[in-house]
Amino acid sequence: MEKLDLGKLYKSYYTAKAKPQLIAFETAHYASITGQGDPDGETFARATEALYTVSYGVKGLCKGKEQDFTVPKLEGLWWVDGDPRQALEVPRAEWRWKLLIRMPAYVTIEQVEEARQQAMKKKKELVELGDVRFEELHEGQCVQMLHVGPYATEPETLRQMEDFIHAEGWAYAGLHHEIYLSDSRRVEPAKMKTILRHPVTRREKAEVENGGLLK
Repeated sequence: MEKLDLGKLYKSYYTAKAKPQLIAFETAHYASITGQGDPDGETFARATEALYTVSYGVKGLCKGKEQDFTVPKLEGLWWVDGDPRQALEVPRAEWRWKLLIRMPAYVTIEQVEEARQQAMKKKKELVELGDVRFEELHEGQCVQMLHVGPYATEPETLRQMEDFIHAEGWAYAGLHHEIYLSDSRRVEPAKMKTILRHPVTRREKAEVENGGLLK
């Protein structure tokens, strides 16, 4: 039985260049969990464990139907209350996030729920399992760039993306999105690779929708 590799099937989704680029993405489905707090804290770690537990449970259900797949990379949407671009200006404890793991197109909400229920019976102490959901996301047009290095230096890459967005007549139109291509537990910070992505819309459209008030 051949195992589906979403990284190969959706190559443009899981790759990015070392300079800002505009690219469009279709609707995709995910297992997700939402929370708040420092990404180095216990809350984030437990949420990540819960999300992976359910995702591997879905993989097991699909494998039983000869639809096995490789669980893909962890992703995250990030924001704070108010302007989503101001996250670096507030304490990390106030950061809000939605962690995502993309699911194959054939995975259903019923399978995610079944995997979640099975996991809750096996890991009763991991109460965060109750927060895992099946979710649909459509970002459409996005500007993205590959960030190489520690998370602390992401602002340098984000500035390049922001310059590109404004120079090309675009405006922000969604939440900051990251795809973690490297495992921070196994790759030294200087060599870590992360895709930084942001949905955009034409600036004139955004100005109309905001009554002419656009930063």
